Amino acid sequence: MSKKVAVILSGCGVYDGAEIHESVITLLRLDQRGAVVQCFAPNVPQLHVVDHYSGDEMDETRNVLVESARIARGKIKDVKELHVAEFDALILPGGFGVAKNLSDFATSGANCTVQPDVLAACKAFVDAGKPVGLMCIAPALAAKIFGAGVVCTIGSDHDTAAALTQMGAEHHECEVSDIVEDEQRKLVTTPAYMLAQSIAEAASGINKMVDRVLELTHH
Repeated sequence: MSKKVAVILSGCGVYDGAEIHESVITLLRLDQRGAVVQCFAPNVPQLHVVDHYSGDEMDETRNVLVESARIARGKIKDVKELHVAEFDALILPGGFGVAKNLSDFATSGANCTVQPDVLAACKAFVDAGKPVGLMCIAPALAAKIFGAGVVCTIGSDHDTAAALTQMGAEHHECEVSDIVEDEQRKLVTTPAYMLAQSIAEAASGINKMVDRVLELTHH
């Protein structure tokens, strides 16, 4: 029986949305493992828009759901339509969109809040005891989703790790090719582009994370 996995995206592009390589590697690995995938994103405006060529902020507005649809090839739903009963697991790729659109971690740090629709969707998986995978900066949301004491990694960035610790998470340093698992909470995290110097390096940990999340659907 194919496992059904929900993937929440945060826009399109590392600086203001979902990290495209991380998102595509995730979708590819899930497909290779025979999982059925549905992408979701919140139907909200982006915090801002960044020119990915120059790195400058642009004077325009974009919608997180509309931009995320680029990665999902149009097959995406509003995260309000994410019903946990229809899925076996949840995965969030990284990118600044997680810290700017799915939450305000980029501006508020340890005092951040998670976008309400996203938080409700994530908490539903926790309440149902279903596995969750977070990569790159997405574990910054872990303490808000799982509560204090949650074990996770963003790699080895001390400032970010300190913010996670301040929020109540237990941060474990981790190599790009490895994962950190909170067995009690069925949470699997990997650093991805918090550490990766190449797409192959990012894939080494993401593939391991996806594989473990799928394994945990049998537990």
